[in-house]
Amino acid sequence: MAVGIFAGIAVRDCVSAVEWYKKLLGTDPSFYPNDVEAVWQLAEDRYVYVIEDDRRAGGAVGMIWMDDPRSAVERIAERGLHPVDMEEYGNVCKWVFHDPDGNETGIGGEVGK
Repeated sequence: MAVGIFAGIAVRDCVSAVEWYKKLLGTDPSFYPNDVEAVWQLAEDRYVYVIEDDRRAGGAVGMIWMDDPRSAVERIAERGLHPVDMEEYGNVCKWVFHDPDGNETGIGGEVGK
């Protein structure tokens, strides 16, 4: 059984959100379906996108699972973004980032392997 995801994040302004998510994800969007959406392909059949929707902006919560989350967070910090919190669940850690609209994206995974 193949599994994929196409997860959306509502934002107030697509243009400024793209700039923030480029810093978080470390790359330009993979494609723009229209003037109010930008899509990043994270892995095969796994996508995250921002969509301009003022009414729903700010309520998203998600986490991107990484093989080496500490290194990913260090690279994100080099691009100018810093987590607002870090949560630990046994050998899993999640670094929490909030975009300008208040959407939460966690960068997490197993640590200390």
